[in-house]
Amino acid sequence: MSDESFDEVSEILKYIMENPSVPRNIRRAADESYNTLNDDSEDSTVRASAVILKLDEISNDPNIPIHARTLIWEILSKLEARSVI
Repeated sequence: MSDESFDEVSEILKYIMENPSVPRNIRRAADESYNTLNDDSEDSTVRASAVILKLDEISNDPNIPIHARTLIWEILSKLEARSVI
């Protein structure tokens, strides 16, 4: 997976983490995903898969604001598109 895709996803995750209108559990999951994505000790495919699993789980949370859900779907789309190639 390209570093550019990871950089784009990292920026979106940072936005979610810093947004006070997003519930704390969603921000925590974004923070964990950010740390996983930027952990260079793992293979990029493994990191992307771990983030996809975590974000897919929280995207179904009924308390997530629609703007955060849309951003999470965007992240999932970017990571899934890159992991298929």
